[in-house]
Amino acid sequence: MAGERSPLLSHGVFSVVGDDRGSPGAAERSSGDSPRKLNTFFGVMVPTILSMFSIILFLRTGFVVGHAGLLQGLLMLAVAYFIISLTILSICAISTNGAVQGGGAYFMISRSLGPEFGGSIGLMFFLAKVCACGVYVLGLVEAILDVFGQDAGETVGVAEGLHVLPQGYWFSVLYSSAVLLLCLLVCLVGAHIYAKASFVIFLIVTVAVLSILISPLVVAPRQFSFMHALGPNRTIVFNTSYTGFNASTLASNLASGYSLDFSTNRVMSFSTVFAVMFTSCTGIMAGANMSGELKNPSVAIPKGTIMAVLYTLVVYVLFFFMVSSTCERLLLINEFGVFQRINVWPPFVTIGVYCASLSAAMCSMIGASRILHALALDKLFGLPLAPAAITSHSGNPWVSVLYTWALVQCTVFAGQLNVIAALVTVFYLLAYAAVDLACLALEWASAPNFRPTFQLFSWHTCLLGMLSCLVMMFVIDAVYSSASIAVLLLLLLFLHYRSPTSSWGYISQALIFHQVRKYLLMLDSRKDHVKFWRPQVLLMVANPRSSCQLIRFVNQLKKGGLFVLGHVQLGDLDMLPADPVQQQYNFWLSLVDKLGVKAFVDLTLSPSVRQGTQHLLRITGLGGMKPNTLVLGFYDNCYPEDYFLQDPAFHEGAAGGSSAAGDDFGVDLPSLQAHFPPVRHTESPRCLQPAEYVGIISDAIKMGKNVCLGRYFAQLPAELGGVGTKGDGAGLTIDAWPSDLLSAGSGGSDADVCSLFLLQMACVLNMASRWRRARLRVFLCVEAESGESGWLAREERFRELLSKLRIRAAIRIVAWDTVARRLRDVSAPPAAADETLRAVNTLLKEHSLSAAVRFLYLPCPPNNTSQSQQYLAQLDVISQGLGPTILIHGLTPVTCTEL
Repeated sequence: MAGERSPLLSHGVFSVVGDDRGSPGAAERSSGDSPRKLNTFFGVMVPTILSMFSIILFLRTGFVVGHAGLLQGLLMLAVAYFIISLTILSICAISTNGAVQGGGAYFMISRSLGPEFGGSIGLMFFLAKVCACGVYVLGLVEAILDVFGQDAGETVGVAEGLHVLPQGYWFSVLYSSAVLLLCLLVCLVGAHIYAKASFVIFLIVTVAVLSILISPLVVAPRQFSFMHALGPNRTIVFNTSYTGFNASTLASNLASGYSLDFSTNRVMSFSTVFAVMFTSCTGIMAGANMSGELKNPSVAIPKGTIMAVLYTLVVYVLFFFMVSSTCERLLLINEFGVFQRINVWPPFVTIGVYCASLSAAMCSMIGASRILHALALDKLFGLPLAPAAITSHSGNPWVSVLYTWALVQCTVFAGQLNVIAALVTVFYLLAYAAVDLACLALEWASAPNFRPTFQLFSWHTCLLGMLSCLVMMFVIDAVYSSASIAVLLLLLLFLHYRSPTSSWGYISQALIFHQVRKYLLMLDSRKDHVKFWRPQVLLMVANPRSSCQLIRFVNQLKKGGLFVLGHVQLGDLDMLPADPVQQQYNFWLSLVDKLGVKAFVDLTLSPSVRQGTQHLLRITGLGGMKPNTLVLGFYDNCYPEDYFLQDPAFHEGAAGGSSAAGDDFGVDLPSLQAHFPPVRHTESPRCLQPAEYVGIISDAIKMGKNVCLGRYFAQLPAELGGVGTKGDGAGLTIDAWPSDLLSAGSGGSDADVCSLFLLQMACVLNMASRWRRARLRVFLCVEAESGESGWLAREERFRELLSKLRIRAAIRIVAWDTVARRLRDVSAPPAAADETLRAVNTLLKEHSLSAAVRFLYLPCPPNNTSQSQQYLAQLDVISQGLGPTILIHGLTPVTCTEL
């Protein structure tokens, strides 16, 4: 999977400019520089078990059963493990679909969903690990104070000499900061210290778990008294007992009994208790986060995670049954350290709690720092996270460790574990939902390369897992959930604004392809109806330098239809070592981006422009989306201007014109400008002869395509064609001349197919946002000899036609008797014919010179190729000096008067 670890190309306000290969963190990108030594047991099972046990197993199991009862507690356990099991299936599927590198869950999500979504969820997952580290540190301090705190002396059964630590909010913050400092020192030295000690910690925790399970068989029933302060001058004393295995105790603990939590002074509910309990399930990705150190992550992650989750599930179920059968509800609710009180040797549990909590805190800090380091290496957030990419000589990302430590220090000011438990749970559920979404998107995309070796999943499990996570987020805490989703959306918008480009592949492209293919198959050309006709344009472009304004104008003329830029590269593939066209697509696509038009690009190699255009007319498009209209630039002897020199989008440093290397997929502005040749000048040979140009028009008409010729569009005002400019066409006019001005008999008929097509195109332009307030004028050519009643009747008929077609336009009557008589005079000499054409041009200038754009009737080209020059000369004379003009020959019925 080449390029999977390649960083994003820099861009935007927070860009870091420079060669990434020399960055301090560059060494970590090479798999050869990050030794992979851990197997499934040590690299995945042990970290996952320790993270899932942590403090919740030892300090909150009784709390959960005491408030929720055994039945609801088991229900919570089932729901929690059901949710994480669905997510585990998604993790297993993604991790077995290719090489997984450092970054764990963030790496999976970002490489599946792309930089925007991956970066957003990656940062949220980092914050989740930060908060989880705070939870573990607070839990450890709470466990320490239960044994050594001065207030613990108020509980019967604890030795007086141990109560030496003062208690209170600021003392809890102080102790938490000290523990956090210890974690920082270990992480700064390196993760290898934690890795070496993890197995020893695992053995200690296992001994503690076994001691808890066998204690009810050894410890006799006993009584306890607890005293809690309810206010500055009020305390309450609870007397309760440990009964050992007792059926009546089990029966009394079956139902729920939510009451006041003395640590937060809030009444508990199903959602609040579930939030605390679910924190124990947030360690399922501890093994995945070690992906950079695993020998074979694709095998170790699914196997080790599943085994660890099954192991912890069995232990939790046993603990739930044990405490509900041996301890009264008051004992479970009011004593978080109940396992210490009823243990055969209390230090077993104390040491287990300390080791598990410290291990989980360090694991979370290490995992969070690795996620942050991966984000920094990918340059998703630019300058603010750039220092986090710095590593020591041994490869330890010590700056990201400092970042993480500072944020965890902020969380410990919460002071109570239960206060931030809900926030941790919400963040983790959001990350789990993202993993499910990543797997769901990969499955729905149906890409051939998505073939994970782990097959026990489907899109149903992914969708159900994602929905379950989202629902449980709001069940736990609607405020935190709404806020976290809002933050996620803001991050998505920020990254989308920065438009990072990567070589990871975009799942959105795979999904779009899948859906487009499906809908293209449903788009049946046999079901086309004139009511739903729209222009689908193939615009042939010889050189974009001289065609930018025409490209932008046609973009407004397409009315949501297909728009394709076509170009013919002259050559013969038999005489070339490789196809030169394939290398040009990126330049043309970058041109489309620069111009801001919604167009496809289709290029072909052909010995002649005419033959290449025939190819494009036949093969461009797919299914029901094929061009029905060919647009060409006008053939004349004028020398075009270089639009690249005028448009700010093609100037370095201009607003909206400068772009980072990542925006154009490797095509920067100088390369784009250098790719397209200079515009034609006096010494440039023409690659297209008049006969071939007219032949292209004839070919398109024979193939049933409408033809448009665009002239003088270099004169189109910038506000009507430029991207980023505002305008609605107020004060402008669009003129339509539906009569064939080169045929004397056309003056009496303005409702043939070609004329109606011309009117439709003028109306389509008038509907575009930049032209919606322009006035549409339609000119009717009449002969005064027909009498006033004749042309008034014709005007009325035409007005009625426009009304039926729902075209709002002003009708202008133009007398052209002189021109019509000259056109009918077939015996006139060539000089008189030229004079007639100039008279037509004078007529157009007299009535339509002030128009912003004008639509003229394009006569059919001659069948005799020897008359091609004469045909073009006629078109040249009648449109000479008019300004932006479109000559149209329509073959397609496009208007409809029916509902």
